[in-house]
Amino acid sequence: AFYLGSTITDWLFFNSWWLLLPFIMLLVVAAFIVAFVLLLYMISPLISPKPLKLNGAHVVVTGGSSGIGKSIAMECYRQGAFITLVARDESKLVQAKKEVEKCAINDKQCQEKLGPVDMLVNCAGTSYSGKFEEVEMERFRSLMEVNYLGSVYPTRAVITTMKERRMGRILFVSSQAGQIGLFGYTAYSPSKFALRGLAEALQMEMKPYNIYVTVAYPPDTDTPGLAEENRTKPLETRLISETSGVTQPEQVAKILVKDAVQGNFNSSVGPDGYMLSALTCGMSPVTSITEGLQQIVTMGLFRTIALFYLGSFDSIVRRCMIQREQAKATDKRE
Repeated sequence: AFYLGSTITDWLFFNSWWLLLPFIMLLVVAAFIVAFVLLLYMISPLISPKPLKLNGAHVVVTGGSSGIGKSIAMECYRQGAFITLVARDESKLVQAKKEVEKCAINDKQCQEKLGPVDMLVNCAGTSYSGKFEEVEMERFRSLMEVNYLGSVYPTRAVITTMKERRMGRILFVSSQAGQIGLFGYTAYSPSKFALRGLAEALQMEMKPYNIYVTVAYPPDTDTPGLAEENRTKPLETRLISETSGVTQPEQVAKILVKDAVQGNFNSSVGPDGYMLSALTCGMSPVTSITEGLQQIVTMGLFRTIALFYLGSFDSIVRRCMIQREQAKATDKRE
């Protein structure tokens, strides 16, 4: 009886050990993960780029005569930078120069020679919305030339000197339409998506030279460009755009300048922008371990939320189509 009882006890101990083994392994793995995260969090400041000091820096802003570009120029000027504005409309450019100079923090900003470019802001661009089959082929070409090549040319002009000096910042202003393709943006979105590919490849080339690239995805912003776009915007596009509202250019400029100075690759505005950047990060560079961990942790939740957004957008498109067909049927009966 003693032998049988001892055997049963040993059997129970042996099997209980195997039952507890998965939990023990889970605790060990969790402990390693926590330790690893803490280690990464502590060393992340060591691998993050050193912020660029704008006071005394030379900042070139293309598309700087209005909208986000002008607001970025004014924000940089407030922080002591020397500004060069580039734009196509001379009268608007002169007016923008006067507005920017009002933000000076000292007299030298208007007097000293500018020297090499420390930060380039590629903000020149235009927008257009319309149904794919109704957009002229010339529009596809012109949007790509202005929005994409209009950023390539200035970047080519400054990149060699930046590499020689082993420093610099390059900011590409894309759009949330450069993260997600929406109804009405078949011509516009590709020209903004292209900036992401350019920025990723360029960042890999420039990182050894201490040059950091930022690509910004502002939402609909209260600018003359948005007012012009609204003139041709299809109903579906307008209804989808209204779900996120309109942001002021001054608010956008503060965030974009901060991210560019810090050397962050992604720059987004508001909760929707943060979610989109996390969802579409893919193989894009990160400038801090914290940013990478945040993307990993939030990906599943944000994808779930995004599915509801996409369902809502599809519903808007279907409703507009049904309303249009009903209106056509009514016209025929009359």
